[in-house]
Amino acid sequence: MTETTVPFRAGREGYASYRIPAVVRAASGALLAFCEGRVDSARDHGNIDIVLKRSTDGGRTWGARTVVAGNGTDLAGNPAPVVLDTGRILLVHVRAAGTVTEDAILRGRVADADGRRVWVQHSDDHGVTWSGPTEITKQVKRPGWRWYATTPGHALQLSSGRVVVAANHTVAPTGTDLGNEPRYNSGHCLLSDDRGATWHLGYVDENTDGYVNVNETTAAELPDGRVYFNTRNDSPSPGNRADAHSADGGRTLQKPFRPQAGLTAPVCEGSVLYLRDPDVLLFSGPADPAARALMTLRASADGGVTWRPVHTVSGLPAAYSDLVRIDADTVGLLYETGDFGAYETIAFHRVPVTELT
Repeated sequence: MTETTVPFRAGREGYASYRIPAVVRAASGALLAFCEGRVDSARDHGNIDIVLKRSTDGGRTWGARTVVAGNGTDLAGNPAPVVLDTGRILLVHVRAAGTVTEDAILRGRVADADGRRVWVQHSDDHGVTWSGPTEITKQVKRPGWRWYATTPGHALQLSSGRVVVAANHTVAPTGTDLGNEPRYNSGHCLLSDDRGATWHLGYVDENTDGYVNVNETTAAELPDGRVYFNTRNDSPSPGNRADAHSADGGRTLQKPFRPQAGLTAPVCEGSVLYLRDPDVLLFSGPADPAARALMTLRASADGGVTWRPVHTVSGLPAAYSDLVRIDADTVGLLYETGDFGAYETIAFHRVPVTELT
């Protein structure tokens, strides 16, 4: 039987809006639900904190809301958490001046110090307390890149020990373009081979022909060791999802991102999660082709080549989401939804694994 709870509700606990969910299972078994707490409005800029609620009963109830990453009256957002094999939890995220808009960044009208910068912090007690943040911008953001965002959603540690954080950026325009055209959207990933002590860039996918515009990206490790990347595509012609594979742990892509017509979706973020038992790759995201609505789980038995729907959550408005394995029998979905708009709540939905195979 499916079960749904609501850890975050707009207008409650000091925040006008909650957006951008991410969820992981700590080594203790606790579930950690992260999102952006937006103080004044639902806008993507302004006074924004990364907030957290923990559950010790598989997402049936949630503890008190805490602030994991604050930035004064500026922005801390795009949480990308990952639980390491040591039990440490890393939280990679971005920070920026609260007054700068996305459009100003895309047009190159923002000083580097006020633009999107990359930080990491950690918890060694399953998300109860957190270290201060350490900036890693120079390690993972090239000069000239404008917009920058991690994931959204969970990051992952590969079986090799490498940490992979999917990310996206924009490049400077050419000719008379302004920089806010979708074709300058690009993708990359952050890699760490020492459990978050140092970082470097993996693949970089920059294709400005307007066919596939890589945007918010999610990743999973497949049984053969390849990394599967699935991305929001802002190009209108080949569909709104695209994907790619890496055979070297995210360092390069076997082929550039290509359209994934098997995933009908609006322009929106999505999440992927590989289940080792049973052997299935899951995707979560809205299934309406034109609107952020109809949150649906889809499954692939061939590493993301083909997809089929396996569980419809509801026909209501719905937007961003993230997936987590709760236990052997249950998968969890943290997602934006509401009765009359997709950003009224962030809900948590428990789904039996038997419904997904």
